[in-house]
Amino acid sequence: MILETTVIIIYSVALLLIFMYALAQLNLLFNYLSSKRCKESCETFDLSNSDEVPFVTIQLPVYNEMYVMERLLDNIAKIDYPKDKLEIQVLDDSTDETVESTREHVEKLQATGLDIQHITRTNRTGFKAGALKEGLTIAKGEFIAIFDSDFLPETDWLKRTIPFFKDENIGVVQTRWGHLNRNYSLLTKIQAFALDAHFTLEQVGRNSKGHFINFNGTAGVWRKECILDAGNWEGDTLTEDLDLSYRAQLKNWKFKYLEDVKTPAELPVVISAARSQQFRWNKGGAENFRKMLWRVLKSENISAKTKLHGLLHLLNSTMFLNVLIVGILSIPMLYIKNEYTHLKPYFYVMSFFVISTIIFFVCYWFMYKNTYGGGIKNFIRYIGMFFVFFSIAMGFSLHNSIAVLEGHWGKKSEFVRTPKFNINTLKDSWKKNKYLKKTISIHVVFEGLLMLYFGFGMYSAFIVGNQGGDFGLFPFHLMLFVGFGYVFIKSLTSKV
Repeated sequence: MILETTVIIIYSVALLLIFMYALAQLNLLFNYLSSKRCKESCETFDLSNSDEVPFVTIQLPVYNEMYVMERLLDNIAKIDYPKDKLEIQVLDDSTDETVESTREHVEKLQATGLDIQHITRTNRTGFKAGALKEGLTIAKGEFIAIFDSDFLPETDWLKRTIPFFKDENIGVVQTRWGHLNRNYSLLTKIQAFALDAHFTLEQVGRNSKGHFINFNGTAGVWRKECILDAGNWEGDTLTEDLDLSYRAQLKNWKFKYLEDVKTPAELPVVISAARSQQFRWNKGGAENFRKMLWRVLKSENISAKTKLHGLLHLLNSTMFLNVLIVGILSIPMLYIKNEYTHLKPYFYVMSFFVISTIIFFVCYWFMYKNTYGGGIKNFIRYIGMFFVFFSIAMGFSLHNSIAVLEGHWGKKSEFVRTPKFNINTLKDSWKKNKYLKKTISIHVVFEGLLMLYFGFGMYSAFIVGNQGGDFGLFPFHLMLFVGFGYVFIKSLTSKV
C-alpha cells in the first residue's frame, strides 16, 4: 500500500497545483473583462510638436537569419519617424555568409540617409542579452525599441508607442504579437491559439491590475534609464526578457501593455523549430523562478496578490511538468481506484478537479471570441480547436518538462535561436532551410512510447473493475494519445 499511497499523494499534489493555476487564470479573466469596461486615459507626447519628439534607437538582434534579413531591413527602413531622431542598430552575431550580405544591405540603406549601423561582435558572450547590452553602450536613443528578425512592425508603430513614455514612471511599452502565417498549418494555428491567450487574457489581466507582466523579447520599447536602473541585460537565463522585466518592476517601474497595437510576426512552421522555441521559453521560465523567487517574496513594494500572481507567472512553464505527472500517474490511479473500493469516495472528490479544464475552456473562449468573433458557428469551431490545442499542448509536456527540470536544477545550455523561414502560404517550402536540425532527438522515442502508454490507458478503461469498465479518464487518455501521437509522428516526418 506504500506505493499506492505515494502515487495518490504525488497525483493529488500535481492536480492541486494545476487547479491553483486555473483559478489564477480565472482571476485574470475577471481582470480582463473589467478592463474592457474601464478605459484608461493618460498623458502622452505630442509628436506633432518637434520639441516633444524623443530620440529613439531601434535594436535588431540577429543571428544567421538568411531567409528573413532582407525583409526585416526593408521593413524597418519604412518606419515613419523623424530621421534626425532615429537610429537603427543591426546587432549581428551571425557566423555564416549573412554577415556580408547584411553589411551590403545596410550600406545601401545608409546611402538613403538612414542612420543605421551594422554592429558585429567577435563572440556571442551573453547571446541575445549580450548583443543588446553591447549595443546599448553606444545607443543614442532615450528609448530603445527591439524587434526580432521575423517581426514586421507597421510604419506608424513608433508613433503609437512612444507617446506613452510622457509618464516618467513607465519603463516599458509592450505591444501584442500578430501572426503572419496563422492559418499555414495545424501547428501554426495551435501556436497562435496559445499566444493569443497570453497576449489578451494574461498580459491585459495582469497589467490592468498592476501585477507584473513581461516584456516579450521583441515588439516593445524600453526607456534606456529603466534598463540601466534595473541592472542592464544579463545572459544568465535563456529568457533575458523575463529576467529584466521582473528586475525593472521590482524597482517600481511601470509597464504599459497595448493590446490594440499588433506587431505581425512569423510562427515556426516546422515542429523542430517550435520545439527549440518551446524548450528555450520553458527552461528560461524555470531559471527565472529560481532567480526571482526570493526577490519577489522579500519585496516590500508589492502587494501579496501581486506576489502570488508573479510566482504563478514564473511557474507557468512548470505546469507542463504537473500535466505530465498527472498523465503518467492517471493509469495507475485507474487501477488503484478499481482495486481499493474503499478509496472511491476520495476519487469522487478528486473528480472535482475536472473544473480546472472547464475554467481553461471558459477563459480561452473569451480569448478566441476576441479574435474570431462570437456566434454558434465560431463556438463549435472553438470546441474543436480547444480539444486539439489541449491535446497537442499535453503532447509537448515531456519535451517541455525536461526543459523545466533543467531550469530548476540550474543546468546551463546554449541560447538556441528559432530558425526563421519567411513562409506565409502553403506554396512556400521549408525543406531546404539550412538551419534545420537533421537528427532526431531521443525525446521523440519516449514521446512515441508515451503514445502507446496512453493507448493502453484507453484499453484499460474497458477491462478494469468488475462492472464493465471505468471510462471516467477515457477522454483524458484519448487527448494524451492524440497529443503525443501528433508530436511523435510530426517529429519523425519533419526530420527533427
